[in-house]
Amino acid sequence: MTETDELNTLESLGWRKFFATQIGADTDLLPARVCRQDLDRYHLVGPRGDIAGILPGRFRIETTSKAELPTVGDWVLYRPGADGDSVVIERVLARKSKFSRKEAGERFEEQVVAANVDTVFIVTGLDNNFNVGRIERYLVLAWNSGARPVVVLSKADLLTDEEIDARREALAPVLMDTPVHVVSGIDGDGLDALRAYVTDGETVALLGSSGVGKSTIVNALLGYERFETGEVREGDSKGRHTTTYRELCVAPTGGLLIDTPGMREIQIWSEDGLGGFDDVEELATRCRFNDCGHDSEPGCAVREAVERGELEAARVESWHKFQRELQHFEEKHDAAARAERRQEWKKFSKSIRKRPTKRDV
Repeated sequence: MTETDELNTLESLGWRKFFATQIGADTDLLPARVCRQDLDRYHLVGPRGDIAGILPGRFRIETTSKAELPTVGDWVLYRPGADGDSVVIERVLARKSKFSRKEAGERFEEQVVAANVDTVFIVTGLDNNFNVGRIERYLVLAWNSGARPVVVLSKADLLTDEEIDARREALAPVLMDTPVHVVSGIDGDGLDALRAYVTDGETVALLGSSGVGKSTIVNALLGYERFETGEVREGDSKGRHTTTYRELCVAPTGGLLIDTPGMREIQIWSEDGLGGFDDVEELATRCRFNDCGHDSEPGCAVREAVERGELEAARVESWHKFQRELQHFEEKHDAAARAERRQEWKKFSKSIRKRPTKRDV
């Protein structure tokens, strides 16, 4: 985090009534926002400026998932340290929104990429990086997060107007009224439209693959070179990870920006169903049968809308694909919960066996 003025108010850092009502009896604790995490140390910002925070050991013991630990964008309550050099984080306040995905790799665990975000910039390059399926997947995760998605098509300086229009047209079926902005971080075209989202107290997170220009856009919106940027490979427009950690920065406009490393895997994590397919799901309520599979059943309103040209067939195929993925998620989630309960029972049984009996006494 860059140096911050101690005149920053909580509201300018994204504080809302939603968070204030959670403080309750903890009036001796002070609120601050997580800007960055370095191993076991957290960089926090509050009205008193930048401070370093640490977690007490009991905090990690009491949490059942890494997703419950503080992450970038979280609001925490802290107790000032005795030496004044660092503070102790006592609580993480409930999140107003969170952008989550399944942790990369084989582990079935939630990774919270950013918390308490108002707007998500889904950034994709207009070069060879452009992929409608990937953008749709980001949109689904954004809709599930509780934040407002905005698609940002970067590197406009590399294409003609006709090529850009063709890409926008290809994107149209998956957008569901999501705003789209075409920008160039190099010459500054389109950046004024993005600045309109980065207003006082509003938090914007930038998400996308490596090399799409997220850090270039953040630097432009901040007005200085905060993050390193790099070149992309000419063949496939893929970039190396110049950003290796997530960080929240205060913009000159008073808004807040979260830059994130590029994501290779974008697997769904949703405990509240599938968002972003209101068009398909509204039609599904008109089907003759409640358990309609929207395949060959008679009286299927979804299939009839496709036949009339009112709904893209590809849209329905995507809905089916994400529904299958969501079902797989639910099965894995249930299995993980059962395994966790078994582990907790083993710990409990072991603790019972270790208790002294009357004979021992």
